[in-house]
Amino acid sequence: MELRAFAEQVLLSDALQKKIQRPAAVLTDHSPGDALRVDMPMRPENLQFAARRTAPTMPKPQAFRDPEKRAVAHHIMANHELQALEVMAMVLLAFPGAPAEFRMGMAEIMFDEQRHTKLHAQRAEELGVQFGGLPVNSYIWNKARDYSSELEYIAGLPLVFEGANLDHTVEFEKYFLDHGDARGAAIMRAIHKDEITHVQFGLKWLRQLKDPSLTDFQAWQQALHWPIRPVNAKGDVFLREARRAAGMDHDFIDQLRDFQDPAPLHDSSSDAV
Repeated sequence: MELRAFAEQVLLSDALQKKIQRPAAVLTDHSPGDALRVDMPMRPENLQFAARRTAPTMPKPQAFRDPEKRAVAHHIMANHELQALEVMAMVLLAFPGAPAEFRMGMAEIMFDEQRHTKLHAQRAEELGVQFGGLPVNSYIWNKARDYSSELEYIAGLPLVFEGANLDHTVEFEKYFLDHGDARGAAIMRAIHKDEITHVQFGLKWLRQLKDPSLTDFQAWQQALHWPIRPVNAKGDVFLREARRAAGMDHDFIDQLRDFQDPAPLHDSSSDAV
């Protein structure tokens, strides 16, 4: 199967099963074709992106005692994984001239995203909520659809969204365990291991694509699209060893750990708004 056909299947199919179906045949990349951009991925009716602020928010840790709230958490995370999968397909179609090693590496990561989507969707259904039974947001897609280069993609999705997941997966593993949900915890631990390899992929290509006069951290920060900043690439519990396992050096990790947004300037004209 051609890599382009796989990317089109993920991005342009309106059937969930086709989106998360791993190709049975070995992928080849002989015909990457012309660049293609779309404003929105095709999705089934029950997974169309909802209006802003209408999708459920992630339940608080203490709410995980309720199986329905755990189902909501899995539903939200299934949509996150599906969006990441769709963004990766978009990148393959938007940048057909990217290095072959980069493109085939992306495909391997997409297989993981398909599996993650299935794991969360299946667990949500086991807990009483069918995937697509709740409104879903478009946050990740909206932040990614304007990437203008492979470097911007690397900076944004692998090194921010998946980078933050190095922490979030372990945080959520604990939330599930705190309320006796070993299955939910096991899903988060498996995804955590995959995220290490995904961040490792991002770091490898950051180093290959960046301006060599810049440090890794400088190049990463310059390639980010506002409002995404380094602070978005970490959770409440900062896991240094996971980042070392992904290949970050101590300087990068220290700068990320210590990064804080500057205090906003006070504008008295806004007080009455």
